[in-house]
Amino acid sequence: MKFRGWQKTSLIEYPGKVSSVLFAGACNFRCPFCYNTELVLNSSRGPGIDSKEVLAYLHSNRSLYQAVIVTGGEPTLQQELPAFFKQVKDLGLLTGLESNGTSPKMIDQLIVGKLVDFIAMDVKAPLLIDKYIKASGLKEGRKSEELFNNVLKSIRLLLGSSIDYEFRTTVVPGIHNREDIFAVAEHLKGAKKFVLQQFVPGNTLSEDFRMKKPFDRDTLLEIYREIKEKFPCCHIRNV
Repeated sequence: MKFRGWQKTSLIEYPGKVSSVLFAGACNFRCPFCYNTELVLNSSRGPGIDSKEVLAYLHSNRSLYQAVIVTGGEPTLQQELPAFFKQVKDLGLLTGLESNGTSPKMIDQLIVGKLVDFIAMDVKAPLLIDKYIKASGLKEGRKSEELFNNVLKSIRLLLGSSIDYEFRTTVVPGIHNREDIFAVAEHLKGAKKFVLQQFVPGNTLSEDFRMKKPFDRDTLLEIYREIKEKFPCCHIRNV
């Protein structure tokens, strides 16, 4: 398996664990506020990082790490992912996945095979297809409907599983309003964990968002206070 980026040490990606974070290339979404532009648009550029190199490093430094996270792009597009996670588990490390939820079959394979210990799934918008198409940068059509239905399947899969997981929504002006976030929270009501993330402008996929001013802190805290009782665990990040 080839990776397109590697943050060797992170204290935040896997909850409560010291982890190594790998970035898989390619994505089937084109979220206008995405800041991993190179991973999405130029995923095949350059030689990449071979999984053998990663595994050799992890083997030599097992005492430093407790977990490995694979993010992207969209990692579940990589068919070699289960085999890589199996090799990581053989090293005695926990495995984590960050996903947009468009590949429920892959997510189910990882869960059933006990190859993943933690999944963070991004929920881009209220679970209405027109809202989701806007947030994910897709065009109307059968393929977008299929991807949206796959997102719904992945949500149901995680809600019915015993795995450690979190849903998270990045709150983006121009994509969301207050009512949209309340709708997302209502759709996910009862999930083990829900995280609101503040949008951070930067080198986003769409130039329209590179200088977009985020929601102010007080607004996000007010939304958080109104939705937190819907979940056993609810957090807010980047404020």
